Amino acid sequence: MPGTFRSMKKILLILSTILTAALTAQAKLNVVATLPDLGAIARQIGNDHVEVTVLAKPTEDPHFVDARPSFVVALRNADVLITGGAELEIGWLPPLLQNARNPKIEVGKPGRVEASEGIRLMNVPTNLTRAAGDVHAMGNPHFMTDPIIAKAVAEHIAQAFSAVDPANAAAYQENEKKFEAIINAKLQEWGAAMLPFKGEHVVAYHDSWPYFAHRFGLNIDVFLEPKPGIPPSPSHLAEVIAQMKAQHIEAIIVEPYHDRKIAQKVADATGARVVEFAQYPGALPGTDSYVTLMDTLVARLAGALGQSKINKRS
Repeated sequence: MPGTFRSMKKILLILSTILTAALTAQAKLNVVATLPDLGAIARQIGNDHVEVTVLAKPTEDPHFVDARPSFVVALRNADVLITGGAELEIGWLPPLLQNARNPKIEVGKPGRVEASEGIRLMNVPTNLTRAAGDVHAMGNPHFMTDPIIAKAVAEHIAQAFSAVDPANAAAYQENEKKFEAIINAKLQEWGAAMLPFKGEHVVAYHDSWPYFAHRFGLNIDVFLEPKPGIPPSPSHLAEVIAQMKAQHIEAIIVEPYHDRKIAQKVADATGARVVEFAQYPGALPGTDSYVTLMDTLVARLAGALGQSKINKRS
């Protein structure tokens, strides 16, 4: 009997070891991304080794995300947190992190990725006053609309995943290289599509697009908002309409959470076209990844500007 007991004990120990190893192998990194573009890239880098939760909806204004109790639970269980940084989420994320009390995702820890780290931000204000509207002190935080910056962020994410989960580091690095290769190839395609419109002016509702404009040689520097975060006034819209007519501006880009009716009124007054744009995968049909989002943005804007050129010639 003692021998049988010892044998059973040994078998149970072996089974326990096998089960633990199996569970460990199957365990995925719990990744929380504040924004859908960061979540989309995290899925491409992590693939089957990560479970990604995205807090903001793709159609939500990233400055004013509707925080829910489930966010605290997700943050509490996260192995990695990916944020945009540069104060983009400052209005809603800090209280959630305080309630989550997760040391693994604190700033400076391997499980915390701030996408803005190492990025040279545009439009850094020289003088901060409340009269300037909702201005970000560190610079414009909407940098992910530049695919070259997205490549840098993907590399940053791969490094973080590798540090937290070294067993799968090779897979993360390989996926990051694949993403980089795809972007490099697509940049040729996107650049060719936008080349005929180099130097063109485009109106935007909010100043979300300086990085996109810089990458593709556009001037997106006239806004329906008189100042960031300040609703359009009739007098400001009259100025915009006059400027659009004077400069022959042919397109107005509008995001899902902005008032399209206002943009349409300006378009009707100027003969411009309203182009539905979005910063985040999933906000427009057929944009489930970062690359398909950029495909759609380039196609829509090139289509609108190209049609305007055709109309002028006819």
